[in-house]
Amino acid sequence: MCGNNMSAPLPAIVPAARKATAAVIFLHGLGDTGHGWAEAFAGIRIPHVKYICPHAPTQPVSLNMRMSMPSWFDIYGLNPDAEEDSSGIKRASENIKALIDQEVKNGIPSHRIMLGGFSQGGALSLYTALTTQQKLAGVVALSCWLPLRNSFPQASANSANKDMHVLQCHGDADPLVPFIFGSQTAEKMKSLINPANITFKSYRGLPHSACPEEMVDVKRFIEKQLPPITDL
Repeated sequence: MCGNNMSAPLPAIVPAARKATAAVIFLHGLGDTGHGWAEAFAGIRIPHVKYICPHAPTQPVSLNMRMSMPSWFDIYGLNPDAEEDSSGIKRASENIKALIDQEVKNGIPSHRIMLGGFSQGGALSLYTALTTQQKLAGVVALSCWLPLRNSFPQASANSANKDMHVLQCHGDADPLVPFIFGSQTAEKMKSLINPANITFKSYRGLPHSACPEEMVDVKRFIEKQLPPITDL
């Protein structure tokens, strides 16, 4: 692990109810921790799936007047033309790849691991899945965007995930990450991976948050992409 991650406590984990044969690594949004999302996944858990909700390290965030808070990388602004923290995004992505490697060492192959996240965490999960050589089960991207979008398609040239399945969800009343960012991200994603494997769902009246209907859609997506392994 990079030293950057040492300031963050160990992830919140929802263990599998029986032997874990699959895992979901889900990254929270700016200023949050993994605990709330671990509780949310405990409410929709699937018996053979382990849920790992890491906590971002605390660092100053330019968008919030350099106040220190849990953040995967710095954010300078929320408009489409805002400068981006390229080195911070890449460093955070390497830390997530190391977390995936750790689960592989624990006995869960990478193609049985799904990445996901909300807002800043969803952005990081999309970027990581597109740039890693680890073959993943898919991505759940909630209320988010694709960071460093102008670095693609070059940045994903060696990706192992050109055929991965992506569930992207966005509230149409989101005041922080506007709905149009989400829909434009889905269009961009269709140019980078198999467009037939991208599902974009909108939720009427939903602000920058999740809702029960969305969590049911997330559960169905995980069930489909990470089915139980039947013993031979």
